[in-house]
Amino acid sequence: MDKQQLIVNMRSTLEDYRMTRGEKRALKESVEGSSQADRNRLRHEAFELARAELASPQAVEVTQWLEAVVKLLVLEPSKSDVQSEAFFSPGDNCVAKLVALLMLARRSIDICVFTITDDRIASAILDAHRRKVSVRIITDDEKAEDLGSDIFHLKEMGVPVRTDKDPDHMHHKYALFDRQRLITGSYNWTRSAALRNEENFIVTNEAKLVGQFVAHFERLWVKY
Repeated sequence: MDKQQLIVNMRSTLEDYRMTRGEKRALKESVEGSSQADRNRLRHEAFELARAELASPQAVEVTQWLEAVVKLLVLEPSKSDVQSEAFFSPGDNCVAKLVALLMLARRSIDICVFTITDDRIASAILDAHRRKVSVRIITDDEKAEDLGSDIFHLKEMGVPVRTDKDPDHMHHKYALFDRQRLITGSYNWTRSAALRNEENFIVTNEAKLVGQFVAHFERLWVKY
C-alpha cells in the first residue's frame, strides 16, 4: 500500500476519536514490511493530524488515538541498532552530553523537567530555538518561580512553555530529541546537579521506550 493510502486509512480511524481492534489490526498489517524511516514519516503525519484536532472538546480522546498509532508504528529494532548509554554526576559528563544533544537536534526538542537553572543548558535550548528547531518545555510551576530559574527568560524569548499549576510537583526529568532519542534519569538541569549531586541519566534510541515517552509528553502538553 502506498504512503498516501496509508495516511487516508489512518485519518479515517480518527473520525470517531478512537481506534477499534479491527482498525488497529488493519493498520498494523498495512505497515508490515515498512522501514523505520517510512514508519517515522507516518508517525509525523499522525502528530500533524492530532495537532489539528487538539483544539476540539475531544482532546483527551485524540491523544489516546495518537498513543495507539505511535505504538503500532514502532518497529522493533535489532539489538545492534539500539544504542543506550549511562551518564553520572558530579562532573561535566552529564551537562556536556545534554548540551551536545541539544546542539545536534534538527527538527524537535520536547523537554519535561522539574527545573532548569543551569545557564549552559538554557543557552543551548535558546540556540536550538533560534535555529528554528521546534522546542517545547513542560516544567513545575513552583520551581519556575525560583531564583535563578531560566524558564521565564526562555518563555520571553519565544520558547513555548507549559507548567502544571497543581498543588503537587511535576517531577519528571526527561527530554526527546527529534522523537528518535530519549534522555531520562534523576538528573536535574541545575548547576548543583553537575557540581555536587550524585545524579544520573540514560540516553537511548530504543524505539519502544522513545514512543512511550513521546505519547506521554503529548498527554501532558494537552493536560497543561
